[in-house]
Amino acid sequence: MSWIYLLGFALSVFFVLVYFLSRFVTYMKEEQNLEIETLKDTLIDKDNPVGLSGEELEKLKKQQAEAQQHLREVISKIPVIQKDGKFQVDYEAVKRQKESNADSSVKNGAQAQKGDS
Repeated sequence: MSWIYLLGFALSVFFVLVYFLSRFVTYMKEEQNLEIETLKDTLIDKDNPVGLSGEELEKLKKQQAEAQQHLREVISKIPVIQKDGKFQVDYEAVKRQKESNADSSVKNGAQAQKGDS
């Protein structure tokens, strides 16, 4: 029967200590302007692994979508050929493109000089 009194005393001391601890944590949060994350906040979201706010996440997604679109455009302009079952850059087509671009820029330069005269 004495163990029941001992258990009651131990539990009351435990709950008093928990109460003081919670008061202390609340005071320190207010004093230091802290925000303690909940367990739900700390879980990793597959769409937001870094933990950005909604606005920052949308901005980042928009930038990544623009970068992907630009990358697709650039890659689509590169001439490729299939050799031995693999796609490889067609270096001859690239050289022809460079030469045609150089020729057209020389012609444009000559036309601009004629226009200035």
